[in-house]
Amino acid sequence: MRYIPLTEEERRQMLRDIGVDSFDDLLRDVPASRRLKTLLDLPEAVSEPDLVRFMKRLAASNSPHDTAPCFIGAGAYRHFVPAVVRAMAARSEFVTAYTPYQPEISQGSLQAMFEFQTMMTQLTGMPVSNASLYDGGMAVAEAALLANRATRAPIVFVSHALNPAYRTVLETYTRNQDMAIRTLPLTPSGRTDLTPLDTVDMKSVAGVILQSPNMLGVIEDLDAAGSTLKPAKSLFIVVVSEALSMAALKAPGDCGADVVCGEAQSLGLPVSYGGAYLGFFTVTETHLRRMPGRVVGRTVDRNGKCGFVNTLSTREQHIRREKATSNICTNQALCAVTSAMYMTTMGRQGLRDAARMNMKKTAYLRSRLAGIAGLTFPFDGPVFNEFAVALPGPLESLQKTLAREGIIGGYDLRCSYPELGESMLVCATETNTREEIDRFADRMADWVREVRS
Repeated sequence: MRYIPLTEEERRQMLRDIGVDSFDDLLRDVPASRRLKTLLDLPEAVSEPDLVRFMKRLAASNSPHDTAPCFIGAGAYRHFVPAVVRAMAARSEFVTAYTPYQPEISQGSLQAMFEFQTMMTQLTGMPVSNASLYDGGMAVAEAALLANRATRAPIVFVSHALNPAYRTVLETYTRNQDMAIRTLPLTPSGRTDLTPLDTVDMKSVAGVILQSPNMLGVIEDLDAAGSTLKPAKSLFIVVVSEALSMAALKAPGDCGADVVCGEAQSLGLPVSYGGAYLGFFTVTETHLRRMPGRVVGRTVDRNGKCGFVNTLSTREQHIRREKATSNICTNQALCAVTSAMYMTTMGRQGLRDAARMNMKKTAYLRSRLAGIAGLTFPFDGPVFNEFAVALPGPLESLQKTLAREGIIGGYDLRCSYPELGESMLVCATETNTREEIDRFADRMADWVREVRS
C-alpha cells in the first residue's frame, strides 16, 4: 500500500475532532526539556525512482550472508529448509493479517497447530504442548513464572550457561514479581554445577533452569539433574535453543523435566536478522492449566466427525483476569505452522539424519581446529553442533581476517563470559560443506601463525 499524505484541511479536521487546536497540543504532557528543539538531520526528500536506486545500492553493500560460509550459532542456526515447506506455509489459507488467537479460526489452521503441538511433545518427551509462544527468551521467562505459581517459592536458580539473551528477558519479567534469580556455576567440563543446591533450603526454590545444549555448546547431564531435583518440590525446567538436537539426544521429558521450553527456529525457519522466531512450551499434565498461551485440541462433533478447537486459552481475554496465567495476546501461529510442515516433510528419520550430520560436521571441525597449535578448548564436555575455542590473539583481528575471505566467524563469547578471555563459539550444521570447514580451519591456522610470529 502506497503512503498518501494528509492534506492540511484533513489534518485540521482531525485535530478539531479530538478537541485540540494544534499538533503541539498533543505533546503538552511531554516536558519541554524532552522535546527536540531542532529539525532532524535528514537529507532532503527525493523522488521515488531515486529512492529505489538508493535502497538498491544500500542493499548491495550487505555481505552475502545466505551464501557465505557461516560458523556462528549461539541461538540462531542455519539449517536447510526444503522448498516445499515455504511453498506450503505461504499459501493464502495460512498467510493472513488476521490474528489467529480467536476460537473461531479455520479448521485447517487449528489442525496445523494441533500437529505442531503433537510433534513437539514427541520431540521433548512431554505429554502437553501449547500452540507456541513468541520466542525462546519469552518461553524461559514464562517457565519461571509458572514455577513460581506452582510452588509459591521465590527463588529460581539459573545455569550460568543459559543463553544471555534469555537471562535478560527472564530478569525483566521477574523484576517486579518478588522473585530472586540466582546463578549456578559451571564445572571444568562446561556443564552446570548443581552442588550449590546442597546448601539451599529447596522449599524456597521454585525451579532450576538448565539449557541443553547450553550456551557454550555443551550437552548437560539431564539424567543426573533430574535425579537430584526429583525429591524436591522445585520444578526442573529444561531449555533448548537448538531444537534439532532433540532428534538425536535423549528427550528431556524422559530425564524428569517438569517443563521443556525454548526456541524452535531451527525447525524450518531461516535465520533472518533476528526474527521471526518461535518459542515452544511443553509441560507435564500437572501444570497444564498453569501454562501460558493456548492449547488446540481434537474432538468429535455430534455427527461423529473429527474437528479441532481451542481447548484451553488461559489469558485474560478468555477467562477471569485473576485466573489468567499471562498477558500473551497471541502466538507465532504462522511460524508454528511452518515448523510443523518442516517436521512433517523431514519425518522422524529425516530429523535424526539431519541431527547426526550436525554432530559429524562439528566433530570434523573440532578435529581440524584441535590440530592447530595455539588454539585450545576451554571445556571438554560433549557437544552437539557448537563449541568454545580459546584464541591466542585478539578476536577482532581474527574476524577481520575471516571477513576478508568471505567467511562469517564465530560468536564473541567475551560479551557474556569475560572470564574466558579471547574466545569464540563456533558452530557447524548440515549446511557447512567439508570444503568450507577446511577453508575455515586453514584461515584460522594462517591467523594463528601470524599472531604468534
